[in-house]
Amino acid sequence: MERARYTDLDLSRQARKAELLDHPTEAALARAWRESRDAAALNRLITAHLRLAIAAAARFRRYGAPMNDLVQEASVGLMKAAEKFDPDQGVRFSTYANFWIKASLQDFVMRNWSMVRTGSTAGQKTLFFNLRRTQAKLEREARDRGEVLDAATLRTMVAADLGVTLAEVTMMEARLQGSDASLNAPQASDAEGREWIELIPDDAPQPEAIVAAAHDGRRIRDGLGRALADLSPRERRIVAARQLVDRPLTLETLGSELGVSKERVRQIEFGAYAKLRAALTADAPELLALIS
Repeated sequence: MERARYTDLDLSRQARKAELLDHPTEAALARAWRESRDAAALNRLITAHLRLAIAAAARFRRYGAPMNDLVQEASVGLMKAAEKFDPDQGVRFSTYANFWIKASLQDFVMRNWSMVRTGSTAGQKTLFFNLRRTQAKLEREARDRGEVLDAATLRTMVAADLGVTLAEVTMMEARLQGSDASLNAPQASDAEGREWIELIPDDAPQPEAIVAAAHDGRRIRDGLGRALADLSPRERRIVAARQLVDRPLTLETLGSELGVSKERVRQIEFGAYAKLRAALTADAPELLALIS
């Protein structure tokens, strides 16, 4: 469904002017949209419940997102609710829409809280929105009993209260306490300080290693070329087909190609490797590992 493009002011004005629908009217509007795709009925149903979306958006302002964006996301949830609402179930649309509005707002907040994804599982989502509230509740109850909870005990109680693991509680605490920082920020307060990105190791090959690898590669190619030149054409063909290609040919395939038996190919291959070992031992011993 296409996302509506309302501004915060537009939504507020429409919400203040919106009619209050009784149960039969909203059911008729929802049915007209579901069965006939009546856009006018959908617009009337959505407009009548905009105040619900705005009120829900206001409750999420503490997470730092702009109100306009929150209202937009709440309106998306409202439209999803209208799309999926079944008026024949006897439930009021506002009750049903509350779930979709809240889910849309939660997803938006979690996507935009940090550049690093804050949580993707149901347990992490529960912790993101309930960790601080649950901690405060448990600490308040402990004070009423005359107790003081240490950090480890509090984490254990939070995990039990919310039905998540202790590891998830510890991880979410760390994520909520941290904040995003630019790698281009200076390490010192003065303008001459190096940027943090300069501390990240460079895994790319260093120039010395690149030059050495190129030199070794040339020596290997030259040595292998000289060793192969001492083989007969048939021996070179078998060695190349068995060792120097991504998909080696089978002995049977080579036997059919050369007009000999599979066993004869194996014998020629064995003899060719013996010649190569002898040549490479004197010329380029580092290549011996390539010859099986």
